[in-house]
Amino acid sequence: MFNNDQGKTLLHLARASIGQELGFRSHDLPRNAWLEEPGATFVTLMLDGQLRGCIGTLEACRPLIDDVCLNAISSAFRDPRFPPLTKEEFAEVLIEVSLLSKPELIRHSSEQDALTQLNPGRDGVIFECDRYRATYLPQIWAQLPDPRSFIANLKSKAGLPPDFWSDEVRLSHYTVQKWREGEQP
Repeated sequence: MFNNDQGKTLLHLARASIGQELGFRSHDLPRNAWLEEPGATFVTLMLDGQLRGCIGTLEACRPLIDDVCLNAISSAFRDPRFPPLTKEEFAEVLIEVSLLSKPELIRHSSEQDALTQLNPGRDGVIFECDRYRATYLPQIWAQLPDPRSFIANLKSKAGLPPDFWSDEVRLSHYTVQKWREGEQP
């Protein structure tokens, strides 16, 4: 478990990385030992209460500091759903960093069996089948609290029909620790 000060550091890293890309000066980024450990994060940008970008990594494959910084830049400038973030938006955007646990495979015999194993509000879910893949962070449960609609929407996000199912479907779940600018612990 990371503490609130570490969470604030992750938020600072995300904001500083985006700011540098926009041409703003930034303090030197910290290089603490815990930031050099592998980590998987998602960086989410919100503007006026609406999603403005969200990019992340599902498995820890690089140092946490690099993962946060690269995902922040990608979220701001490379999310294909949005145009690149502007300097004007940068002043107003709120940043959230989600630190993911290692995903665990959900062993299931059917879609219904898989649905009963989900923990609404707690689990992030990865859906995979052949070349189709998508994930929802646990935060999405607030919008889709029913496991059946959660998974149906996740299948749609992956590019499949909401009623699709196959014995080849792989589901994994993970948890997150998250920090958002402007929120108190």
